[in-house]
Amino acid sequence: MLTLTQTFLLASAALSLCAAAPFEEQKGHSFTVHQVRNEHHRRNGAQALAKAYRKFGAPMPEYLVNALNTTYANAKRATTGSVVTTPEEDDAEYLTPVSIGTPAKLLNLDFDTGSSDLWVFSSELSSSSQSGHSVYDPSSSSTSKKLSGSTWDISYGDGSGASGDVYTDVVNIGGVSFASQPVEAASTISSEFTEDTDNDGLVGLAFSSINTVSPKAQKTFFDNVKSSLAAPLFAADLKHDAPGSYDFGIADSSKYTGSITYTTVDSSQGYWGFTAASYKVGTSSYSTKVSGIADTGTTLLLLPAAVVKNYYSKVSGSSNSNTYGGYVFSCTATLPTFTYVVGTKSIVISGDIMNYAPVEDGSSTCYGGLQSSAGIGINIFGDIALKAAYVVFNGASTPQLGFATKA
Repeated sequence: MLTLTQTFLLASAALSLCAAAPFEEQKGHSFTVHQVRNEHHRRNGAQALAKAYRKFGAPMPEYLVNALNTTYANAKRATTGSVVTTPEEDDAEYLTPVSIGTPAKLLNLDFDTGSSDLWVFSSELSSSSQSGHSVYDPSSSSTSKKLSGSTWDISYGDGSGASGDVYTDVVNIGGVSFASQPVEAASTISSEFTEDTDNDGLVGLAFSSINTVSPKAQKTFFDNVKSSLAAPLFAADLKHDAPGSYDFGIADSSKYTGSITYTTVDSSQGYWGFTAASYKVGTSSYSTKVSGIADTGTTLLLLPAAVVKNYYSKVSGSSNSNTYGGYVFSCTATLPTFTYVVGTKSIVISGDIMNYAPVEDGSSTCYGGLQSSAGIGINIFGDIALKAAYVVFNGASTPQLGFATKA
């Protein structure tokens, strides 16, 4: 789930928590994006951690580099609808078919609440870079229009990246279309992207303030369509090794039980920032607040070193391995739950989800889904944390995040 490099400042003030009963009246439309599994991807813990470093522009520590090198050589009318989404095996990445242009071209894109660009593989790439991917060809679309003078450029701390020019075109997700969505067409791209042939690009769902198009930032698909939706929100119902969904315009009550607890979002840096009031490891409670971002584009749960240490102190035989680039343990170990608390809502991540994957195919050593954020500079509630709840991203004038217990 490689996405865009950003420079971060940690939030200095604790975010206030609140419970609300929003959206009493829904007048617009909504749609749902379903997810199914991709059977071909193989998880790799160190690579998942390294992707977070690259995404947030942080230099990778030497031990992680060594681990990688040695161990793994304008909307017309929104309508209701749904579309199948394919997560790569074991939830490493969630991909969704998105249609672009006229006639429509389907590309499998990664929905990412940690970035704000819609960029795609395109016909402007060399044939070798296009190999294995579906690509957007603006010259073949009768509705494409070049955004003259606009460019984009993604670069990462490890030297990977992509860049290109910008078009506007029809983008349709789940039956909901926007007629002139900015589409960033890649003309150059690094091997780290081309080798992931399941992924044809990205749909950024963070705030438009961090869109990288120059000289003028462009709006995200969500910001462009939200006024036409039943409510200005989308919700992530990510699941473990199973189809899930994204719901747009509605919080689907069939997918959660009880009430949704909402918390204020700090969007000052362009992200869905929030504060967990406390956390638990198994039955042990810790009153420490943890501020971070809700990011569907990061696989792991990345929290302060002290939190991570508290967790693995409860895992017999665990160790912080330089060889494998993070905390590891026997694959037969029984892992405790990890709970983060939002307002009065406790979100419980089961122990089996906290076990991310074997460090190598067939290995009896496994890599933890919780790792330290110390080298990245920001705490990230990635997919490990988000798939434990039904999570509502409310993009109203005062943005909120809502958390509910899954049905």
